[in-house]
Amino acid sequence: MTEKNGNLIMAESLKQQGIKYVFGIMGHPVIELALNIQSVGIQYLGFRNEQAACYAAQAYGYLTRKPAAVLCVSGPGLLHVVGGMANAQINCWPLVVLGGSCPTDHEGIGGFQECPQVEACRPYCKYAARPPTANLIPSHVEKAVRLATYGRPGAVYIDLPATLLQQKVDEHNIVKVSQCPPPPLIYPQLELIENAVALITNAKRPLVIIGKGAAYSRSEKQIRELITSSGLPFLPTPMGKGIVPDEDVNCVSSARTAVLQNSDLILLLGARLNWMLHFGRPPRFQSDVKIIQIDICAEELHNSVPARVAIQSDIAPAVEGITILLKKKNYHMSKSNPWWRNIISSGEKNKEIIQKLALDTSVPLNYYAVFREIQNMIPKDSIICSEGANTMDIGRTMLLNNLPRHRLDAGTFGTMGVGLGFAIAAALYCKDNAPHKKVICIEGDSAFGFSGMEIETMYRYKLPIIIIVINNNGIYGGLDTETFRQIQQSGTPTQVIPPFALTCEVHYEKIMEMFGKKGHYCTTIKQIQQSLKDAFQIKDEPSLINIMINPQADRKEQKFAWLTESKL
Repeated sequence: MTEKNGNLIMAESLKQQGIKYVFGIMGHPVIELALNIQSVGIQYLGFRNEQAACYAAQAYGYLTRKPAAVLCVSGPGLLHVVGGMANAQINCWPLVVLGGSCPTDHEGIGGFQECPQVEACRPYCKYAARPPTANLIPSHVEKAVRLATYGRPGAVYIDLPATLLQQKVDEHNIVKVSQCPPPPLIYPQLELIENAVALITNAKRPLVIIGKGAAYSRSEKQIRELITSSGLPFLPTPMGKGIVPDEDVNCVSSARTAVLQNSDLILLLGARLNWMLHFGRPPRFQSDVKIIQIDICAEELHNSVPARVAIQSDIAPAVEGITILLKKKNYHMSKSNPWWRNIISSGEKNKEIIQKLALDTSVPLNYYAVFREIQNMIPKDSIICSEGANTMDIGRTMLLNNLPRHRLDAGTFGTMGVGLGFAIAAALYCKDNAPHKKVICIEGDSAFGFSGMEIETMYRYKLPIIIIVINNNGIYGGLDTETFRQIQQSGTPTQVIPPFALTCEVHYEKIMEMFGKKGHYCTTIKQIQQSLKDAFQIKDEPSLINIMINPQADRKEQKFAWLTESKL
């Protein structure tokens, strides 16, 4: 009878469950597992940092609805992954984490990199377990994939002690499992759909808010039909952009403050009333605003504020039901409606302010002028990955998405350092599904520092990602070169350099010289134009454009900052 060890059983189990990609850093005790993963036909990408690998894996899960896996070594390697695991869990993205761990017979006596890994992961995932024997590995992998994708998606963890991976078992004793089927579709209660439609038709100032949960659920067809047929105004959350095109006439992003503060009814589609939507409370919202909440997770219903109608359902069937009933009632909100007239007026005022900033091309450049040029030049179907305080927030306003799942950013957890990992996942997705698409990774200079060495990962795996660093010499804002040098020389650097300041005018583009390539350093609009043209011609390798902007460049004044406290 043929024997198999835990390494091969694990690799074959991942293959059986449809895992296509594994990201990570190999080392003791998972060296042989990494080799077995490749030998069974799974694609493996080695990263420079486990956290970046974890960001890539979860973004791939979001883009495909099929989880990728992260492979890490014991102790410190796993702890590096935990930050990424938490991000996936809070973002509700499917992810499978495989952690090598200390041999079981070394536990409790100071084993190499000994760490209570299952316990450490449990607060940050849906499922954390250690298979007791190698022959049970297939059932644990199937359960992990099922829990990662069913209901509200999230992270799962499988602990792999060295003794488990080395254990040999007879092939006929290995548990046989089937591939986990796709998650079942959850349909809404008809009575609740009728109640929702009654509220919509009676509302004077309705608003649809579209979240990334709707993007993950692939419900863009149904939501676009709802918006087109009803004429309702809609506001996308950052990663809800593109479910209905940003260029659609019913998009009210330019009047965000006004519509949130004045709506009397909100139809919430796959979005949560957390900090990103100011908890649904005053002063950001009307105190008596009515909420229609549609979410796949029952526990999310009525969270923060009570919903008038709370519907547990997949987005697509619920929205389809609402659309059908609205059509039967011949409901359509005309642009001549007073609510629409107020929205349009507010939006035009904000557009005028932004347009004035964007047309100011004086050097040093401001954010809006830079983003206007990027928007004008990149293909409309580009996948945009972005992070970095003002870079991310202003870019969200200036860079449009007309397709779903074409924007990846810091997300619900507000995590910095995700950008390059997300871009790698997007590039792999494009390679497999849409080779013509461009992946544009736009980083603040501070955010870029978290994972800049992953450029080597991109180069090694021939991924044509365009990285743009918006460089303002600091976190939120920096100092000009002369001021920085004066301060630096004025005393002990650790006492005089402001906490927000980074070294001035760093030539991040020179990283490309490590590969015998040339990056781009830009200070003017003309240089940006030429750099992007050059980058678009590059195939099978990354490119880097470093754009210097005014260190004190600011954003349009915000009436309500993202972290505005609720006033009850």
